[in-house]
Amino acid sequence: MSTEVETAASTVASRVPGVAALVGLPFLRVALVGLAALGTWIALALTAEPGPFPPGMLFAAATMLPVNVLSIVLVRRALHRSGQRARDLIDFSWRRLGRDVLWGLLWLAVLWLPFILAVFGVMFALHGGAALEHFETVFYDADAAPPLNRVWLTVLAVVSVVTFAPLNAPAEELIYRGYSQWGLERRWPTFWAIVVPSAIFALQHVFYAATADAVLVYLAAFFVWGLGSGIIVHSQRRLMPIIVAHLLVNVMTSAPALVLLFLPDSALAS
Repeated sequence: MSTEVETAASTVASRVPGVAALVGLPFLRVALVGLAALGTWIALALTAEPGPFPPGMLFAAATMLPVNVLSIVLVRRALHRSGQRARDLIDFSWRRLGRDVLWGLLWLAVLWLPFILAVFGVMFALHGGAALEHFETVFYDADAAPPLNRVWLTVLAVVSVVTFAPLNAPAEELIYRGYSQWGLERRWPTFWAIVVPSAIFALQHVFYAATADAVLVYLAAFFVWGLGSGIIVHSQRRLMPIIVAHLLVNVMTSAPALVLLFLPDSALAS
């Protein structure tokens, strides 16, 4: 009997992905985000006036569609190889949906406070007492938004709103928390299993930063967000509540694009 138990335990352990895979998939996600930003920048340079790299958030949200689809495909395959299923990690249930939404709202509030504190902390470290005056120039670069006609603006806004939040939240939570963190917890101490995916998660957001100062702010703020998310997932052992919180954030960042559709043509061309 003991031999059978040891054999079964050995089989399960052997199916846990190696550290290279558990860290490599999140880094691959970062590379895909970077390639999407580079491809978008090149396309804009060929069709309009060249702008700074990376392109603005509207372009990033719209062009994340192939990245998120590929990320979900890759993480599902990786989980399958380790004997897991994405649906089991997410643990979605219609009966628990209302409760999960409430959990998501709670975690959004819990995570938002340290995130904002990290943003303000880095801004004050960079600009001292003039930090508030620099918010507009740090997080928005007018040159990164080349003039667009109404048709292209509509396409970008609709694609970003319809596809970004529903795909981005589960893709990132499955990769960073479901696959990487939970896998690393079976090989490393919990502290490092949470810290390492959180650091890679923060690195990904460099490709959304409009300025050099924003890079530093995003690294700190999203690292803090990743740590909080990792602790929550470690405690609840399921992804659905944190996916709800993540989805709500993504909706808040992509939905304002629809406001641009109602601007006059003169504003779009300026």
